[in-house]
Amino acid sequence: IIPLILRYRTYSKLQSTYVSSLFSLVGKDKRLHTQFLQIGTATGRLSSRNPNLQNIPIRTEEGRLIRTAFVPQKGFVFLSADYAQIELVILAHLSGDAALRSAFVKGVDVHRHTASLIFNKEMEEITADERRMAKTINFGIMYGMSAFRLASSLNISRGDAKSFMERYFERYLGIKAFVDKTVKSAEAKGYVETMYGHRRKVLGITSRNKVEKAAADRVAVNTVIQGTAAEVMKKAMITIFEELKTRGLKSQLLLQVHDEIILEVPIEEKSEVYALVKEKMENAVKLSVPLKASLEFGNTWGDMH
Repeated sequence: IIPLILRYRTYSKLQSTYVSSLFSLVGKDKRLHTQFLQIGTATGRLSSRNPNLQNIPIRTEEGRLIRTAFVPQKGFVFLSADYAQIELVILAHLSGDAALRSAFVKGVDVHRHTASLIFNKEMEEITADERRMAKTINFGIMYGMSAFRLASSLNISRGDAKSFMERYFERYLGIKAFVDKTVKSAEAKGYVETMYGHRRKVLGITSRNKVEKAAADRVAVNTVIQGTAAEVMKKAMITIFEELKTRGLKSQLLLQVHDEIILEVPIEEKSEVYALVKEKMENAVKLSVPLKASLEFGNTWGDMH
């Protein structure tokens, strides 16, 4: 019965949050307007409400169907601009880890690169399963994933999970040092700080309770990475907005969904705005590793990705 309950919950959430409520939120201009909160999250990310357009599940067919209901005005198309693996890029920059930075500088598949280090194989020999494991570890490290959680996510033994994590930190010594340094700093100050100065108090960072302490460690590390990524995105959005205005273009920013922005672009401005957005996003800040943005057009929100 559990899969059926989960399925029902998914449908119920989509129905109540979007299908039933979207029409009641349409503005006088016959368009839908979400509200963005500057202080809606602890890490500094923008949050969306009435309706929350950042929570529509993209990986399910049902979520994609909801997204296809969002269309631009006549004569316009949507442009999606997504930062590629920005949190890993931020981690590479902040940690200064030579191996991770090398992967981004060379432009190789960073998850395949990690898998080759963990499994002691050439990158061409890495299987899809091994890459998937490495991807889970890459992102899990940023969220303080334990060996127990990793074992559960990958459906492997806790011993194997522990072994993978040990090998990860052996290969990425700079990341281990960054994590340890961030936690120690939080213990001493009671807060962590992003690259551009956003501070967050970390409750429980000196707790003697192991569960509380582990949770606080995760918050400390993730806040620095995710918070810095949010700042980079905001800087990119500001420069894009100002450049569109300066050039007198009709294109406009519509949505921001974590590492992605959606613009509404007149068909005749497509090539100019594509180049503008890519250049501004990839040069929003100067890091020791390249920032990359992937862009695509679509006639509905669901057409993209």
